[in-house]
Amino acid sequence: MGCCFSKQAKRKESAKESGEQLQQVDGGESKQYSWDKREKVDPKDYMFNGLKDETIGRLPDKVAGQQFVIQECQNCNIYIFDHSATITIDDCTNCRIFLGPVKGSVFFRDCKDCKCIVACQQFRTRDCRKMDIFLCCSTQPIIESSTGMKFGCFQFYYPELAAQFKDAGLSIFNNTWSNIHDFTPVSGETNWSLLPNDCKIQDCVPLPDNEELKTVRVSMDVNRSIVPVTWGQRQKKSDESCLVVFFAGDYTIANARKMIDEMIGKGLSLIQTKEVAMKLEDAKRVFKEQATEFLPLLEHGSVVALEFNGEGAVETCQTVTSSIFSGTKVSSNRFL
Repeated sequence: MGCCFSKQAKRKESAKESGEQLQQVDGGESKQYSWDKREKVDPKDYMFNGLKDETIGRLPDKVAGQQFVIQECQNCNIYIFDHSATITIDDCTNCRIFLGPVKGSVFFRDCKDCKCIVACQQFRTRDCRKMDIFLCCSTQPIIESSTGMKFGCFQFYYPELAAQFKDAGLSIFNNTWSNIHDFTPVSGETNWSLLPNDCKIQDCVPLPDNEELKTVRVSMDVNRSIVPVTWGQRQKKSDESCLVVFFAGDYTIANARKMIDEMIGKGLSLIQTKEVAMKLEDAKRVFKEQATEFLPLLEHGSVVALEFNGEGAVETCQTVTSSIFSGTKVSSNRFL
């Protein structure tokens, strides 16, 4: 007993001496650890709750990858001009909502009569009705127990948006916005549909009229959208499609954007886009006997693939790529 007590007393004395020594470092100031220097996060700074008839939002760099919650808002215009970790939207009615890039999931629950612009890794709704959503989603969007859901392709621009996509780990070319999975389908009924191709985004979500939020230089011009606006799962206009692949390089994204502009200007439709690390089997499937020729290029990184549709698509793409670009490959009627 005595021996055990003596050891415990020595440990206490040792701890006390160590604490005194820590307090004496750096001229008598207490030593600071990294966890002591972390900025305190107040959840209220990352929440909109119970608002009515307001225009409100967050400017770039004000969310900085934190989680965000929007709940019980009515007739509000809400803008999150920054990237975040996850966002949940509950019990909102008649709201217009813009959500900058979300690294994880966006989950709408018990919302109705809302119009939204959303970019995220995962998208899901539950018990929602009558919502218009302009979406950029890396994975298949899911609706559950929801009706009257309409989807269009994300289209939006402000100067900080491209960097925010990168910070959220999202590719502007990976967008499955129209490939909706209805988790609770009802026989004979359609719970979702695609918005008309000519639907104007500014008619759904207006520019902010709040003086602070107006400092963000927003453009809703479809030609300036950070995310390429794709045709999606709508019926194609032609039986002729063309796949254009840009291999990894310093100007891959810029060249892909230029190619899109050139083809749209020539009357072709951009059906879908993808940024992916192409494997040997993918190369053989797309490039056939030429696959081995391109294997060294695949080692440099992910490729960007663009599918165009329209009469004369293959010839038009071949002409443009041979005259303007290098490091591209044109194939007909195949996608990754």
